[in-house]
Amino acid sequence: MSEFNHSDVVGAKRLSRAFAVFLALLATPAAAESLKAHYDLTLMGLSFGSAFASAMIEPESYRLDISMKTSGLANLVNNTKAAATASGKLAAAGLAPAAFANTFSNAYETRTTRMALSNNSVRALEVQPPPWDAAIRLPVSDDQKKNIVDPVSALIMSVPADQPLVGPSACNRTISVFDGVTRFNVQLSYVDTRTAKTKGYSGPVSICSVRYTPISGHSPQSASTKFMAENHDMRVWLAPLSNAHVVAPLRIDVKTTVGMLSIDAVEFQVGQK
Repeated sequence: MSEFNHSDVVGAKRLSRAFAVFLALLATPAAAESLKAHYDLTLMGLSFGSAFASAMIEPESYRLDISMKTSGLANLVNNTKAAATASGKLAAAGLAPAAFANTFSNAYETRTTRMALSNNSVRALEVQPPPWDAAIRLPVSDDQKKNIVDPVSALIMSVPADQPLVGPSACNRTISVFDGVTRFNVQLSYVDTRTAKTKGYSGPVSICSVRYTPISGHSPQSASTKFMAENHDMRVWLAPLSNAHVVAPLRIDVKTTVGMLSIDAVEFQVGQK
């Protein structure tokens, strides 16, 4: 029979405590972090609006508010405004939203969406008014409302604590999204690493290609949905938020039926709480 002494027991306990601390560090971000960003919206190089984002990311929770409005010549065609907010928990497995709300208005309609979630599943949903073509849209099943995030929470992407914030680990993922009406997947794939500079941020960013896959909630006859599903000209630039160990968009480029749409940060202020 092997022998052991008191020092062996003490050493084992210390190793056990050290391992527990290590697991705790992996489970939660290291520190709170804030983000304030201002984006310019351009279509074919012409400015048509702006967007703002404000986020507070705590060690175990987050809140993100975004707003958007058109301006200039775009308002002559269709004055559009939108505001959305999301909040929930942040853990090693990713974001678990608890609440999402969105109000969208243009010259033709105003729609408000409110959604409550738990364990990445929809618990309550209200959409007023329902889409005018709701009767012909593909139904969203209960199973398709599970293991999802809302479109605002999808903008904050956690990276495993043992992986770098820049490179393939920042990009390579598939995000299951439900916005209250449509269910779709967004697949990101790593393309390149570059250096970006704007007010408040200068450093490396991960360039990811983006693919859109409609699942349900859309009209099977929708030309715009078909265009986006076949769209190979979409990219997002992800900047690291090191304390919270997440990444967030610095720039988004999307080819549309009328030209290239760019959402580009002219200010990206990251700070600690």
